[in-house]
Amino acid sequence: MNEEAYGALRASHALWAGTSVLITDRRGRVLLQSVTYRPTRLLTGGAVDKGESPAQGATREMEEELGVLAPVTCGLAVDWVSPTGRTTPPAMRFPGELLHVFDGGVWDEDQIAAIRPRPGEIDGIDFVEPAELPALMSPGDARRALSALRARINGGGPAFLEDGLPIAPTVLDRVGVLRTARARHHFPFHHARRVPDGLAVRQSWAWAFAPDGRVLVLLEPDTGAACLPGGTPEPEDRADPETTLIREAREEAAAELTGIRYLGYLSDPGDPCARVRYAAALTSLGSTTADPATGRTYVRILATPEQAVEFFDWGLPAAEQLQAVHQARVILGIPRAGRQPVTEVSAPIAW
Repeated sequence: MNEEAYGALRASHALWAGTSVLITDRRGRVLLQSVTYRPTRLLTGGAVDKGESPAQGATREMEEELGVLAPVTCGLAVDWVSPTGRTTPPAMRFPGELLHVFDGGVWDEDQIAAIRPRPGEIDGIDFVEPAELPALMSPGDARRALSALRARINGGGPAFLEDGLPIAPTVLDRVGVLRTARARHHFPFHHARRVPDGLAVRQSWAWAFAPDGRVLVLLEPDTGAACLPGGTPEPEDRADPETTLIREAREEAAAELTGIRYLGYLSDPGDPCARVRYAAALTSLGSTTADPATGRTYVRILATPEQAVEFFDWGLPAAEQLQAVHQARVILGIPRAGRQPVTEVSAPIAW
């Protein structure tokens, strides 16, 4: 095949190229744009121009659509959108698309205040809960955004997708983390203060550390919702939150704890109660069994404390709780875990 024929053959197999940017706020909500030309909402982004790289296109689109100049350097996902994976008018003859998703980072209040949506194209922007994406975006766009967000949390490098779904799903994809609303507890954290007399303890949870500095997180298999090991007091606990924690950790996760340290509690102004927090070291995880209280067999993962926080909507008080967690980790003699993919623990293990 000569060069002209080879070039014509490759041109006949040409695809569209697109680029987008996933931006979140400090609560983990995703920036979506309302646009004048489509009923569903979009991530910042668009078509890659001739001679432009996907990263250059993402930077240009952010400046054009949001009025913010911020080069992107980290990729989250590459999606092969098949000719049938996107609804387009027949006259458009959509050939398929390779769409890159870049990490726009976590924006603070000043960065958000600097956004200037492009008049005539962007009607407005909102930060929305990840679980709301399927209701606001087209099905393919929502799948892609959630897959990219899970890839960012997982930290294992860009995900390769086909029509928005990973070709090599992680445990976060398989369980569907973030597809249901995250637990929203924007409650003040009272570090190392004892629970006041007369304030009922509603919950007792632990940051349970493995020797490598990661913590145990439990995922509900039917909803993807996350929780730390622990639960609600029962009469047999005799009003002792630590006893509650030990019992619940065994029932939910077959987890054995040692070196339990009290961190403090969260107070709920609308419902006077205390949600107690501890830190502890894991000594073993037994065989998974169904939680007698819920009938669920939780999926157990090890994640860094920073990754664990992203499974919840705890607001700004999460930073203070995280600081207390790391102080306790140091006292327990456990190293700080580096950024790494989460790990599922399905078989028994002892440390």
